[in-house]
Amino acid sequence: MDITVTPDTFNLAQVFTISRGSRTEAKVLTVRVSQNGVTGWGECVPYARYGETLDSVTAEIQGLTLPLTRAGLQEMLPAGAARNAVDCAIWDLEAKQTGNRVWQLAGIARPGPEITAYTLSLDTPENMQMAAAKNAFRPLLKIKLGTSDDMVRLEAVRAGAPKSRIIVDANEGWTAEIYSELAPHLVRLGVQMVEQPLPAEADDMLAEIERPLPVCADESAHDRSTLMKLKGKYDIVNIKLDKTGGLTEALAMRDQAVAEGYGVMVGCMVGSSLAMAPAVLVAQGAMFTDLDGPLLLAEDRQNALKFDDHGVHPPDAALWG
Repeated sequence: MDITVTPDTFNLAQVFTISRGSRTEAKVLTVRVSQNGVTGWGECVPYARYGETLDSVTAEIQGLTLPLTRAGLQEMLPAGAARNAVDCAIWDLEAKQTGNRVWQLAGIARPGPEITAYTLSLDTPENMQMAAAKNAFRPLLKIKLGTSDDMVRLEAVRAGAPKSRIIVDANEGWTAEIYSELAPHLVRLGVQMVEQPLPAEADDMLAEIERPLPVCADESAHDRSTLMKLKGKYDIVNIKLDKTGGLTEALAMRDQAVAEGYGVMVGCMVGSSLAMAPAVLVAQGAMFTDLDGPLLLAEDRQNALKFDDHGVHPPDAALWG
């Protein structure tokens, strides 16, 4: 067995801004695991919020002891971007070696398309209204907020896309007081969910204040071990493969979250179709799907995922799985 890791950069279609900063490109790592002439691949997006860099994640992957199994990998690496790319590459390798699709190997039903959110990045109210109007045909819009002028932005987006469902992501940018002040207005404007309103290290207040609309844990939810800390504070958990450390844990986390009464959202970092492909399997039947990464890119992988009025479609075998 052989493993390689290479950095890749994908230009974005436009500047993407959240409360923590802006970017013009997506920097990812591509991992290939080869055995007996067959190669599987996966992608991860190292995320500075979790102390990851391209170099640190590359070092984690290059330090692995070969040969690898999916079960062994769960013990060798913690949840995070490094384990994600390797785990997904092993799934792809197993599919190619056996002639089965990953969904068959995982014992889940044949996947279908899922309606995905389309993200409007943080901008001036005028620009966000124009962006909303341009994308008003989309059934679900996700708005990046987390500033002192969020109501103006939200009103602008609703004016631009009066019929779209809206979810909001504050990216840890609010306080409990700001959330409590904004929540009634979010309900008035038809917002269906707010994602990570408070910083992960200061989210205990969510258990003490009224939550008039569902609150989703993102930065506070990583893998199954973090679910116990969310009780009474969150209604939904956002499962991202770069947080869970791959498809193996993501599927297990989804099942446990549902069993414990949480709604499920399946999200992504800004990456290519290769990163989204395994997440589409996790998103089957999810309350919210947010796998729009490829739609934000100016360029993508070959055999890219298909997006249409039915949503994001499962990957062709030529891409992954």
